[in-house]
Amino acid sequence: MLTADVVVVGAGPAGAAAATELARAGRDVLLVDRARFPRDKCCGDGLTTDALRVLEDLGFSPDGLSGWQPVADLEFRGPGGHAVDLPLPRQPGTYAAVVPRVELDAALVDLARRAGARVAEGCALSRASADDDRVVLELEGGEPVAARYAVGADGVWSPLRRALGRAPEGYRGDWHAFRQYFDGVEGSAATVLHVWFEEDLLPGYAWAFPLPGGRANVGFGILRGGAVTTRAMAGLWPDLLARPHVREALGPGAAPSAPHRAWPIPARVGRVPLSAAGGRALFVGDAAAAADPLTGEGIGQALRTGRLAAEAVIGAGALAPARAAATYAAGVRRDLGRDAALAGWLQRLSGSPRVVRAGLRAAGATGWTRRRFARWVFEDFPRAYLGTPDRWGEHPLAGPGAFASR
Repeated sequence: MLTADVVVVGAGPAGAAAATELARAGRDVLLVDRARFPRDKCCGDGLTTDALRVLEDLGFSPDGLSGWQPVADLEFRGPGGHAVDLPLPRQPGTYAAVVPRVELDAALVDLARRAGARVAEGCALSRASADDDRVVLELEGGEPVAARYAVGADGVWSPLRRALGRAPEGYRGDWHAFRQYFDGVEGSAATVLHVWFEEDLLPGYAWAFPLPGGRANVGFGILRGGAVTTRAMAGLWPDLLARPHVREALGPGAAPSAPHRAWPIPARVGRVPLSAAGGRALFVGDAAAAADPLTGEGIGQALRTGRLAAEAVIGAGALAPARAAATYAAGVRRDLGRDAALAGWLQRLSGSPRVVRAGLRAAGATGWTRRRFARWVFEDFPRAYLGTPDRWGEHPLAGPGAFASR
């Protein structure tokens, strides 16, 4: 039987962040994933300011990623057709970026490997059990592994959570998203990040996120249980693409470059268990349902929860799993809980076209409101900023973006 201090199941952003932090702290870490990298992952591919800053703190560099596209300008269009231009700061650094997950995730796995983590690709988890002093994981095509801790970074239907008996019955995600890559983008979507609040999608929205070389990630997301069913998404797609403002943004030569794909988004952090097996297993990223309830964005939340879990394990040590679980839960409440509560409240309001129209008009009232709204949406500071004075020192209202020294 193999041994490790920590086994991290799932090598997406949450798992790679956890493995990187643990390995740098001197822990013997095994990072496993059923896929082999590089591999595609359904996603909008957008990175908020918060996600970018966590990536920078981890030691990640975008240098060498051909699909890396910094974004400086946003356009949000309301259900009545009113469009608002939202500029991000022109200070040094990057406040928003887009990069395909096939590139980002592979780069993060390499970062974890360079930090000292062992990486096992093509190894799916088949079973897991827990004792008082360890967790034992059985991997398809490999030897069992015994570890003091396991970190479940293995998605919305986490096999580790299921194996340990903590899977929510019947849970299928809170949002459902749909995306397709396009080539030949010649309209404004070649450089501007577009969000369209279509009345028939609310509280969901459609998007076009620019990528280098006239490419774009184009898609839409809906709230599960809303007016548009998940079964209807593929049928709605041609109609959305044919809408004049979407065609204009993409340009006449834009054409799909890959099949469309769909995926569920779990956005109920704090309402699913964050740990199991007395604290020997901690869940992060989508396995913790950590995505933003308002936007469905999840990469920044995944990175944060991965780091928080690693810090909890490092601080508690091998023999205090209950303390690790408590520390981790407190960190998630502090970094995500209040923002998620506000986002959930705003999500409920955003089902009303009237509220969305009024909100966008208020956001676009002055140059100051446009700049502040763009930074708020892209999590340059906490969503619940006024309610998180304990975090003001981490998130000043003025400052450079990520990678400012590049």
